[in-house]
Amino acid sequence: MYRKILIPLDISPIDLPILRHIRSLARLTNAELVFVHVADGYAARLQQELDLADSEEIKDDRAYLAEKAKEFTQEGFQVKNFLLAGDPATEILKVAEKEQCDLIAMSTHGHRFFKDILLGSVAENLRHRTDTPILMIRASK
Repeated sequence: MYRKILIPLDISPIDLPILRHIRSLARLTNAELVFVHVADGYAARLQQELDLADSEEIKDDRAYLAEKAKEFTQEGFQVKNFLLAGDPATEILKVAEKEQCDLIAMSTHGHRFFKDILLGSVAENLRHRTDTPILMIRASK
């Protein structure tokens, strides 16, 4: 069914619903997991270009991804991590294509129409730009 599942992580409690849900699906299908976080702040986007040292935020993001990878690896899952910078939807889709993921599984904030127009929505952006199936789990408020 699914061989590789990409999970975009927000590095916040929003991740918990999809991380709980994905375990059983990945076990059922014996899928490899691909965790992705895209830092989209100004410093993160220019870090390589300006040869900047890791900010505390990037260090924390890297530690969070490593912690989740270790947790899932200890449970018997095959895991890859990607910490990237830039536009979240664009970078997520690049990894999905490069890694040949056949499902994107993510928690969503559950914004409504006006907030999505003002802030944009990674989930909506992904939904309109890929043919890869997307599983969305709405996080509790």
